[in-house]
Amino acid sequence: MTIIEDTSPAPAGADSFSGPLLDVRDLHVEFRTRDGVVRAVNGVNYDVSAGETLAVLGESGSGKSVTAQAIMGILDMPPAVIPQGEIRFRGQDMLKMSADERRRIRGSRIAMIFQDALSSLNPVLSVGYQLGEMFRVHKGMSKKEAKAKSIELMDRVKIPAAAARVNDYPHQFSGGMRQRIMIAMALALEPDLIIADEPTTALDVTVQAQVMDLLAELQREYNMGLILITHDLGVVADVADKIAVMYAGRIVEQAPVHELYKRPAHPYTRGLLDSIPRLDQKGQELYAIKGLPPNLLRIPTGCAFNPRCPKAQDICTQQVPDLLSVTERDGGELPGRSSACHFWKETLHG
Repeated sequence: MTIIEDTSPAPAGADSFSGPLLDVRDLHVEFRTRDGVVRAVNGVNYDVSAGETLAVLGESGSGKSVTAQAIMGILDMPPAVIPQGEIRFRGQDMLKMSADERRRIRGSRIAMIFQDALSSLNPVLSVGYQLGEMFRVHKGMSKKEAKAKSIELMDRVKIPAAAARVNDYPHQFSGGMRQRIMIAMALALEPDLIIADEPTTALDVTVQAQVMDLLAELQREYNMGLILITHDLGVVADVADKIAVMYAGRIVEQAPVHELYKRPAHPYTRGLLDSIPRLDQKGQELYAIKGLPPNLLRIPTGCAFNPRCPKAQDICTQQVPDLLSVTERDGGELPGRSSACHFWKETLHG
């Protein structure tokens, strides 16, 4: 599935805004089902600026993709409901916009790359036709002009022999090449912000690296903001500027990328890092976080991570920890660092 929206000018005043491209504040998303209310997103806050990469990490079911879908406005409503929160793009709250105003932003100013390229592309249409549709619908180009732009885009994302392959169908491309086509579609209208939802899923390690390098190169060239959604800490180490770690619909830690890898301030983040295979541990049993992610119909009281946390104490089962700034032992500031843990000091300084 490719999202194609109106590309007429964005709302007045958008280009003069000097703050973050995207600013998400206290976002809540619920799914109201027969079994009860699924609290998928519970007060998420994050922002991303032009040229910046934010990686959003967490296990499946942590709320990463639902947050992205809420930003894009592609949740099925109902059963989804957004009871509170703000999604500000260039200072304007998209949740307060009309459907037409939101369509003018979605696709042209904010684009999304989905994780399953094979199911996202139409199998009975050539990739050139699908790429060209963006230009025919939004730019009024002729078929010939749109085909030329499609070839140009395929070249830009480094698909070999683009002119010869523009009429090929999705099944004729490898997984890595299909993902490059999805990146080309996202870039077609030169958006300000791209959301990449698990863009390296099901790709081998070498192709993963190529796709991530391509995204980083294109981001630098176009000065785009990039939100990279993944469960794989290894994928983002060289491309992200900052990281938000999600668990049970909440952000439990935020930090600049290298600071988080060096000294995590939440036991869940520590568990994710310890789960990464290391060359110096050959032959040893891999670490795994015990237990399973919580059922979002029945999130544990207190800290949602407490049933799996090796540091949990009584307060962890009774009181939800706020996401607060963390500091050095002497109280010195750690810019951009925060943790939602009652015992972040033991994790950070232990």
